[in-house]
Amino acid sequence: MSSEIKTYDLQPQIAQFGEVVNMIRTTRKKVMRLANAALVSLYWQVGQYISEKIKTSEWGDSVIEELAKHIAKTEPELKGFSMQNLWRMKQFYETYSQADEKLSTLLREISWSNNLAIMSRCKTEEERLFYIKLSASENYSFRELKRQIDSSLFERAMMATPKL
Repeated sequence: MSSEIKTYDLQPQIAQFGEVVNMIRTTRKKVMRLANAALVSLYWQVGQYISEKIKTSEWGDSVIEELAKHIAKTEPELKGFSMQNLWRMKQFYETYSQADEKLSTLLREISWSNNLAIMSRCKTEEERLFYIKLSASENYSFRELKRQIDSSLFERAMMATPKL
């Protein structure tokens, strides 16, 4: 009886394993983008609802605090619906409610954190649009977007672009 151990060449299988890992990564990225778009859409809807209730005088400003407390009490597992965040959702809706459909689509392609950074740090609609497009096309993380805004990329790009 021979005590030889059969050995197999695992290289072809390792390459195939890599393909499976790539499929997993690609799908995870898609799922994250879809989840992000759904969350941003939800925040838009909540902001719209709050804005309209306040605009029609059905709600006063203090109702937002009560809403945040109600959500925390009745749905304690839900995160991100503090009074401050509810006000941000209202501001988000009001800031972009007059925007065209293309911009509305781009808003859903970037994270909520990136939307907040742009909304709070950019002074003009033109500047916000610039960073929204850049963040969507370059898939910026919050940290990278913040770095670009802090380095005044918009101002430098406007100075470099000849005016017609």
